[in-house]
Amino acid sequence: MNRTSIVMCAASVLVVSLVAAVNLALPALTGTLHPTESQLVWIVDAYVLVFACLLIPMGAAGDRLGGKGVLLTGLAVFAAGSLAAALAPHTGALIAARALSGAGAAMIMPASLSITVAAHPPQRRAHAVGLWSAASGAAGVVGNVGGGLIIQYLPWQALFAVPALLALLLAGVTGLLVPRQPRRAAAVDPVGTGLLVLGCLALVFAIIEGPEAGWTSAVVLGAFATAAVVLTGFVLHQLRIPRPLLDPRLFARRELRAGALGVSVLFFGLFALFFVNARFLQEERGLSPMVTGLAILPLVIPMVALSGRRAPTLPAVAGGLASVVAGLGWLAWATTLPYPLYAAGLVLVGAGMGLALPALSTQIMAGLPAGRAGLGSGLNSAARELGSAVGVAVMGTALATSGLRAGLVIVALCVAVGAAPVVGWLTGTRALSAPAGGPLRP
Repeated sequence: MNRTSIVMCAASVLVVSLVAAVNLALPALTGTLHPTESQLVWIVDAYVLVFACLLIPMGAAGDRLGGKGVLLTGLAVFAAGSLAAALAPHTGALIAARALSGAGAAMIMPASLSITVAAHPPQRRAHAVGLWSAASGAAGVVGNVGGGLIIQYLPWQALFAVPALLALLLAGVTGLLVPRQPRRAAAVDPVGTGLLVLGCLALVFAIIEGPEAGWTSAVVLGAFATAAVVLTGFVLHQLRIPRPLLDPRLFARRELRAGALGVSVLFFGLFALFFVNARFLQEERGLSPMVTGLAILPLVIPMVALSGRRAPTLPAVAGGLASVVAGLGWLAWATTLPYPLYAAGLVLVGAGMGLALPALSTQIMAGLPAGRAGLGSGLNSAARELGSAVGVAVMGTALATSGLRAGLVIVALCVAVGAAPVVGWLTGTRALSAPAGGPLRP
């Protein structure tokens, strides 16, 4: 791993870890800012949703303007949003600051992967992407452990002040060590970006507000209808314009469809688990924030151990998804059992992530035309964060209406349903006989 890869992995770890770390602060936030249950979900999802919706436009911006400049801008915006969150006097200000941080994260994530791909020769790109994917996946655990230590010894504001300082440090290192990237022609589509943001916001709003407003209320039904109409409009708009932000015709390739949906499904399950795990261990088991953060380690060990291994794509993806489903199901059953038995479910989830995630990320990059690394990294990251946002929203809704066990079962079933087409699409590709880490195009 060269210096550029180390810096890019650190940048991806920073922005992804903040998604998980904030879950550890929810009990403390409840005691000081007194948010409602839906506001707790928005504190998590405001960051993730803006992050997800702007990733593809920012990936295209990286192609057009150069990855290094976009990365440096993103680190500055992320630092500003994190500092605003640390100074937030009330819940509304905190949610708005989290959204600003998410905009910065959306610039950082695709640029970091695009720079990683460009920094390696073709024969080393798959390995580099695998390490970047492992770092991004393990970032959730870094957020849990680091966030637990911060919340244990410092006020919750430090959870946002520390990332602001780290972002500024990374900006300085990037400016000194990372070479500039060549610029390429890429679509800039403000109309498409607006449609994508509005559609995703309406969908997540409906899921989060459903328990409090009522699933048959006008506001929730209107939000679902708005999401359907606007997202359909986004697809039609992309089909009509000469240089689309995300051409829907690209999804005619099975490997791209499988990679994008598979990554979304994995992170749907992982971050639904992160959202509930920290609160469960602190509020139900009586663990301190620091011990709660450390209690997630059984998940990261198999994730890291398996991420660097080469395996045929179909067994890696199918086995990984099955392991995540089994782990979530086990956790639903083990909520009243001693922690070592509960942790066995975390091991299954981590093993599944380590098996499937590098293979699915590679499929996304391999399914795009040459010269579209920015779009590929944006799509890869958007799939992660959109899956995370919806997973948190679904788990928050399930907690409010059905409780912890039912929520974990619902999430496990959703992952199983999403896994079926992923495996089916991969069955029809030529990638099945090759290891998951074949050469990538820049």
